[in-house]
Amino acid sequence: MTVKCTVLRPGMGTTVQDYPGRTGYWQIGVPPSGPMDDLSFRLGNVALGNPEGAAGFEAVMAGPALCFDEATEVCVTGAPTRVTVDGAIVPQWRPVRVPAGGVLDVGVVAGPGMRIYVLVAGGLDVPEFLGSASTFTLGRFGGHEGRALREGDALALGDAPAGPSRPVPSESVPALSVRWEIAVTEGPHGAPEFFTRTDIDTLYRTDYEVHFNSDRTGVRLTGPRPQWARTDGGEAGLHPSNIHDNAYSVGSLDFTGDTPILLGPDGPSLGGFVCPVTAVAADRWKLGQLAPGNTVRFVPVRTAHAASARELGVGRRASLPTVLSTGGDGDDGVIARRDGDTEVTYRRSGDDNVLVEYGDMSLDLGLRARVHALHQRLEQDRPAGLLDLTPGIRSLQVRIDPDVLPASTLLGLLAEVEDTIPAANELVVPSRTVRMPLSWDDPATREAIARYMHGVRADAPWCPWNIEFIRRVNGLDSVGDVFDTVFGAEYMVLGLGDVYLGAPVATPLDPRHRLVTTKYNPARTWTPENAVGIGGAYLCIYGMEGPGGYQFVGRTTQVWNHRHPQSSGPFEEGTPWLLRFFDRISWYPVDPEELLDLRADLAAGRSGGGIEIAGGTFSLADHQAFLAANDESITRFRAAQSVAFGAERGRWADAGEFQRT
Repeated sequence: MTVKCTVLRPGMGTTVQDYPGRTGYWQIGVPPSGPMDDLSFRLGNVALGNPEGAAGFEAVMAGPALCFDEATEVCVTGAPTRVTVDGAIVPQWRPVRVPAGGVLDVGVVAGPGMRIYVLVAGGLDVPEFLGSASTFTLGRFGGHEGRALREGDALALGDAPAGPSRPVPSESVPALSVRWEIAVTEGPHGAPEFFTRTDIDTLYRTDYEVHFNSDRTGVRLTGPRPQWARTDGGEAGLHPSNIHDNAYSVGSLDFTGDTPILLGPDGPSLGGFVCPVTAVAADRWKLGQLAPGNTVRFVPVRTAHAASARELGVGRRASLPTVLSTGGDGDDGVIARRDGDTEVTYRRSGDDNVLVEYGDMSLDLGLRARVHALHQRLEQDRPAGLLDLTPGIRSLQVRIDPDVLPASTLLGLLAEVEDTIPAANELVVPSRTVRMPLSWDDPATREAIARYMHGVRADAPWCPWNIEFIRRVNGLDSVGDVFDTVFGAEYMVLGLGDVYLGAPVATPLDPRHRLVTTKYNPARTWTPENAVGIGGAYLCIYGMEGPGGYQFVGRTTQVWNHRHPQSSGPFEEGTPWLLRFFDRISWYPVDPEELLDLRADLAAGRSGGGIEIAGGTFSLADHQAFLAANDESITRFRAAQSVAFGAERGRWADAGEFQRT
């Protein structure tokens, strides 16, 4: 008979998670999820004799009350709290028995820390989604019905483990604090390219404060504003934090404008902001216990001296309240450079990621072709220890298990592969045409702007109408010209997952259609699902509701199939994401009411949502011939655009926009 536990009180934000979460889908914008404090979670499982990754509960600030229909062993770890079984107080960090019909009651956090973990013998038996039981609430999948627990929920337990249970050794219990130190490695984006030396010195000596507006996507911090080494991001945007989109690492310190955010396990996989340092994998558990008002100091460490994330005992160094270090690698996050016709820069992104970056900081499809060739070759070879590959505009992030494939060994492999990559102009790839409906200046995007003005910032240069801002910054005569440019363009998909769930980052193949804007600073706190926006020279379709920074032009139909694993309309069986790398998107106009009907039909599986897809190929050589034939008019367009961009930058400087905190 299946043993179940029933939720008498759900606690706060209590979800099902497993370890290491949902891996292998970073390149299409599906985050790993999993326990934010993996160490407390895994220690509790091991104490019960479970596999360390068995599914369990994570609660935020207040735990659940659970009734078990059969006698069950449990272990409560994480932040300190009052735990009772049928009213009798029991300890944390050691297995305790709940009798049949008994109630485990986990209280509120009663000390430092933020998250509580409840592990049960045998783990929780919930359906997997894309290979994991972890809940991603923003995506509405995984765990128990893709959401946090509610009163009355009943969850099945797995078979009890055969091995003995035992307390967590006291020397392995992580030290929680209100004044945290986190070990970080330099990079990927350091001084003097992106930040000044003073910025980096300030970063290391500042006690950043944890903002209340933090969650599993990221921990928002307050601290000094950088001076910045650049005046702007060029084609990537007006703000010096803007770069051409690349992959992020969990634990990166992401400067979204002037705001630093430590990216969490539900954070975005791809984005266009700089990250000066990255928490080492063994210290990322601390992100799950950072509470509002806590302070954080970043301590640079040498990559070779970082503890292993595989360790659960004293080798993890989690019981120490401070980070012991004599300094970082001293290389500004640049591990190596390779000269040639196309320069290659190898950047460190934590101790478990290498960001391979091609050429200058410019939008060049030839660079994306080279990224594709490297991606395909590494996917084919798949050396032991290679965990994930995530392409950006001009980069490929290679995630590794450093205990199996050290970064130094990976660099040797990358150098060998580089010698065999064919010339970029030889690239011919499958490239579908994808025609989609677009509700121009949709009411949902207007609502998002109104919310931003009311709750975040009313005086932003892009308010109250993003489309007028796009017109102004590109030197166009009317908003009708913006309409004509967007609907006349063919956008090539260069990356997926910006932001989340198969959301494309795409750019017009014809440079004369490339409208350049900047991103919101600060970012929006709410963006409607499938809003369409432009940031830098790129277009994005937001895969789900959430924060965002691109300038709105409208809204379209779904790019993620929430009916998965059922195939539906244009979605292929087995893949809930709609788009592929190198797809070419074009738009046709619909009114808001028609779009709502198309969205409803697609969500219900009744139609294809107005999406038309046809096969094809893309040849870089043919594209380069097109650019050469139209060079004169492209040059004129870019010159006029540059004048308008410079004028907008001057207005920002006069208004003190670059000095905003």
